[in-house]
Amino acid sequence: MEIVRSQKKISTSDVVPILPLYRSAPVLEVRLEDFELFAIDRLRVLNGIDDGLSRGKKPEEMEKLVEDLWKANMRHHNASQVINKDIISHFVLRLVYCRTKWFLSMETALFRYRFCNKSTEAQKAVMGEFNLPYKAVSNSELEVSTFSVTITLYVYMKVPFEEVPDLVAGRKVYIHKGYAYVAMSQVVSLVVTQFRSHLSKALVLTNRKWTSTIREQEKDRLTPIVEALSTSYVGPDYSQPIADISIKDIDKVASSSFPLCMRHLFEKLREDHHLKHGGRMQLGLFLKGVGLNLDDALAFWKAEFSQKVGAERFDKEYAYSIRHNYGKEGKRTDYTPFSCQKIISSTPGVGDHHGCPYRHFSEENLRAVLGKMGVGGHIVKDVMDKVQNRHYQLACTLTFEAVHGCSCDAGINHPNQYFSDSQKILQPKVERTLF
Repeated sequence: MEIVRSQKKISTSDVVPILPLYRSAPVLEVRLEDFELFAIDRLRVLNGIDDGLSRGKKPEEMEKLVEDLWKANMRHHNASQVINKDIISHFVLRLVYCRTKWFLSMETALFRYRFCNKSTEAQKAVMGEFNLPYKAVSNSELEVSTFSVTITLYVYMKVPFEEVPDLVAGRKVYIHKGYAYVAMSQVVSLVVTQFRSHLSKALVLTNRKWTSTIREQEKDRLTPIVEALSTSYVGPDYSQPIADISIKDIDKVASSSFPLCMRHLFEKLREDHHLKHGGRMQLGLFLKGVGLNLDDALAFWKAEFSQKVGAERFDKEYAYSIRHNYGKEGKRTDYTPFSCQKIISSTPGVGDHHGCPYRHFSEENLRAVLGKMGVGGHIVKDVMDKVQNRHYQLACTLTFEAVHGCSCDAGINHPNQYFSDSQKILQPKVERTLF
């Protein structure tokens, strides 16, 4: 997408279909702040769709979910800019994810459910934009078919069967001599296929243009934003402590409320009295986020590391990085705990213990640690199914639900969210026990 400095705006009076088809990038001026914020809002929508589909929600549930996600994230304080935000956010994310199939699948799903929620008039307008070369089948042609008794009450379109693969796979259409007879109520499948085809071709062109020219031309302006968006976390901010924990409490909360990725690091630290840099960063920032203050953090890490490297070496080689994580050294940046997405995308080497166990553990090791957490039976099978399909966060969510005995509809998207939600469940139980 080329951002040019033009004062041209897209308004509701322009010739824009009620449901944009994103055929060409808009020619308008975009503030860098909006460039990023609009994309993050849309990314929340796409992530929500991905989560809903992974959880196996029914079509009617997905329609409601998409409607709610859109209302929550894609509004604009200026009503005339709603279409702008929709189109700009799509093209920004097209740059970010032009090399992945994920964006193609999620945008297609979003288009499908938005199309289904539109009025008949709006749907016809969108169909007209595609210039579909299909006409309604005549009654005389329907009457000679073997299913004329059941369909003559409806209007049908005759299309090549390969253009409605989902209807064919679900055995929802009659096929005769290479053509599928599609009812008007099923035309969404035809429109969605056209949308996906157009977007797929556009992504190939976007990738070529991005890698050949735009990335280098915009290396000091847009490129850093685009590359950051590809691994951005769009959930709640856990940069500030969500509780207060002390050293004396840490073993207790580790066994009850740490997610598997942090529990594994914590146990390895206790066992080996050492962690490599990646492990120290992942666990250290997590502990900071759950409420371990700087003084306690220094005491905690020193107590472990001094058993292996000695107190003097710890003070010289390791204490600085801990103070640095808390914003007390160097640029004094207040570092935030790692999100699930960042942890999953990490690449642990030999001797490393950081990363996501659901992605980086062997099946045998994962089953073993799940057993130690008290997760067994069919839950383990469900977790392994999610892992095999690369739904690592859903696997963690299933583990959370099994350990705590309650559902987690929001899903797990951050280790500190896991801790926070766990404490909310466990704290009332502790209070009832005391009283």
